[in-house]
Amino acid sequence: LFFWVARMMMMGLHFMGKPPFAHVYLHALVRDATGRKMSKSTGNVINPLEMIDKYGCDALRFTLTAFAAMGRDIRLAEERIEGYRHFVNKLWNAARFALMNLPETAPAPVAPESVPGLHHQWLLHRLETVKDEMDRAFAEYRFNDAAQLGYKFLWNEFCDWYLELIKPDMQSEDAARKAHAQYVLWLALREILVLLHPIMPFVTAEIWTALPQPLGQSATDLATELWPAPRPACLRPDEARRMECLQSIIVAVRTIKAELGISPGHKVSLLLHPVDAAQAALLENNRQCLLTLARLEGLTVDAAAHAPKASASAVVEGCQVIVPLKGAVDLNGELARLDKELAKLEKDLVTTNKKLSNESFVSRAPAAVVERERQNADRLLDAKSKMQALRARFAEALAEG
Repeated sequence: LFFWVARMMMMGLHFMGKPPFAHVYLHALVRDATGRKMSKSTGNVINPLEMIDKYGCDALRFTLTAFAAMGRDIRLAEERIEGYRHFVNKLWNAARFALMNLPETAPAPVAPESVPGLHHQWLLHRLETVKDEMDRAFAEYRFNDAAQLGYKFLWNEFCDWYLELIKPDMQSEDAARKAHAQYVLWLALREILVLLHPIMPFVTAEIWTALPQPLGQSATDLATELWPAPRPACLRPDEARRMECLQSIIVAVRTIKAELGISPGHKVSLLLHPVDAAQAALLENNRQCLLTLARLEGLTVDAAAHAPKASASAVVEGCQVIVPLKGAVDLNGELARLDKELAKLEKDLVTTNKKLSNESFVSRAPAAVVERERQNADRLLDAKSKMQALRARFAEALAEG
């Protein structure tokens, strides 16, 4: 590679009278999934043309970019390319949702910093942060960091949260509320396409041409679009922190449901004990957001409200999150299931402890095998402890009922 670079430099100086380039980026060696160098004789070569036919060029490009960390070889596996194809599909589905909810021409522009709604202000703040971080990552040749920033923002924030948060806005009869949501959605998606275009040029260009354009204008070539200009007025860290508080409460409810074996779609009641008046106002002002995204049938925000004895709880930024167990699960059925699971765990634990108490096994078996058995014993003990605590909760709720 050095000689190729030197030859290009000399040819440029000779024929053009100036250096043909100022910077050279050499990525690390691309190896197979186990770290071996790819070789036809070994038979571990991954044909990029086959991967493009199977998963698309954008998925392959994003995979290589995401793993191109400085000083570390790239371990390429087909499963990773397939995983990033899901990311391409995620972007495509987000665009489909947007096109279904946007007018035929671009929404009437408004000053982004003046758009009301905590979820809009949070997204615009995060968009500004990601733009700045990705810009610096590209400038410093940290292409893997740029790819991961785009991935997390699109998947974890724009798709998983924002698109869910604006669904009530899109169904609202309030014309101003709907117009604001449409404009922020259109603006954010446009800028996301510009951010991801260097890594995923084909799907982003296709979506770009389908997006509504301002009245009287036709779609431009995405490759010629400048990097989105910063909007300092949209940086609102306080609003972002408030939104993150709501998100943490919703995640806490979802986690409690998962731990109790409650279906994610099953609606539960929720009691919140806010830490102060400001937090109470935040929760009340965003009641609909909590009811919808946490899948609640009822919500009480009251620091003085009595918490049922049989309930599951968590604490988020000082706010106590309480989910009453009564009516949330089939207590008799869950008790029977837990008893069965506990019996199986106890049997497995006895077998594992018997092995570990056998001096002959401990002294003669490979160290890795013994260590694996010890880790298994710790895992079983932890699972048993959690299951016993859960059973006690259910039994207490049943006794109260």
